[in-house]
This record gives sequence, C-alpha cells and structure tokens, in this order.
Amino acid sequence: MSATAEMEDGLEEQGAVAPKQSSAGHRGTPAKPVWASLEEAVQIKAEGNAFYREKNIRSAIGRYHRALLVLRALDADMMASVKGFAPEKPPLTPEQDSLLRKTQVDCYNNLAACLLQKHKVDYARVLEYSLRVLRWQPGNVKALYRAGVATLEIGDALTAKQYLTQACRAQPNDANVKKYLQKAEEKLNQELQKEKAMYRDMFSSGPKDGIGEEVNQPNRSGDGV
Repeated sequence: MSATAEMEDGLEEQGAVAPKQSSAGHRGTPAKPVWASLEEAVQIKAEGNAFYREKNIRSAIGRYHRALLVLRALDADMMASVKGFAPEKPPLTPEQDSLLRKTQVDCYNNLAACLLQKHKVDYARVLEYSLRVLRWQPGNVKALYRAGVATLEIGDALTAKQYLTQACRAQPNDANVKKYLQKAEEKLNQELQKEKAMYRDMFSSGPKDGIGEEVNQPNRSGDGV
C-alpha cells in the first residue's frame, strides 16, 4: 500500500453529522423533511463504512446504494426527468445542497472502493462511479486514480494516463498512483512499438519485386517500343 493507502480501498467518512436546521427554517415546515432525509442518508453511509471495515463488502455496497436512493429524491438534477410524476420538493439551501453533494460523492467513491476489493472486479462499474464523482468534483484524487485504474484495465491506456497524470500532480508521492501511471506509459509504449513494426512490415514486404517484373516484362520479349 502507498502512503495514501486509502487511495486504493479507503472510505470517505467526513461529513458524518448533518448541521442542525436554523430557526429560520421553521417558518414553513418543508425544510424539516429535507434535513431528516440528509441525516438519514449520512447515517446509512456510516453503516456502510462500518460494514466495509469489517470486510463485509456486500452489505457495505447495499448501504451505499440505499443512501443514494434516499438522496435521489432531494437531487434536483435527478428528479428533473420525473417532473410532474413526483411531489415537488422545496429548493435546497446552499448548506443542504453542499451536504447532499458531499454525501453523494462519498457514497460513489466508497462504492468504487468496494468493487475494487471484490475477487472479480467490474471495472466498467468502477469507472462509472468514479466519473459520477468527477462530474461534481473534477479534481477528486481518489476518483481520478480509480478512473485511471479502471480505464487501464478496460484497455484504454491513453485515457488512463490522462486520469493518472492528474492524480499524480495532486499526489506526487503516492506509490499506487505512480505504479499505475508507469503501467499506462508502458502499455502505450508497447502499442507504439507494435504500430511501428506493423508499418515496417507493410513497407518492406514483397510487392516491390512484383512491380519490377511487370515493368521489365516487355523488354524481355523483344516486342517493347
């Protein structure tokens, strides 16, 4: 493991307590259920973290998905597609929106960490979860690292190098980041050498001889002009 071993399998655990609603929020009652939902999601995420530490990956994954389901009803971006079919939710305060996004980021990052611990890793899903995080936090180092690992394993060394280079800029001393960045560069070099060899074979093969025979043929017969 590297100096930031959690890069590979660590959890996002900050933001475990939702701030209390201010007295101004009691003016109408709509804000109270929002805080209740946020607190519920944070609590479920904490349960997932506990399962992860116990190596109970399956239960941890279930908790993170459940937390995201609770948050889904509060996310204006996700609910836009079902507008008119679900009850209208009041707009979130900046504080609520910040906690919503942070908890979503934590859950998707932790889901990716869980998948990387499984015997058979679904790298496509790891990439999907990491890209969700990067959509909200483009500089999230853990998501950049995991997106790089997943993309490399899927077979796209060039894109993997781009993700890992960004992660390396933020964590230049991280051994895991450097290891996978080196793997991506080696894979790209191998692909370049194969491409060069292919073009060498194309331009050094036998068609030249056939063309020469065809041009010289009339002179051999003595009928050429």
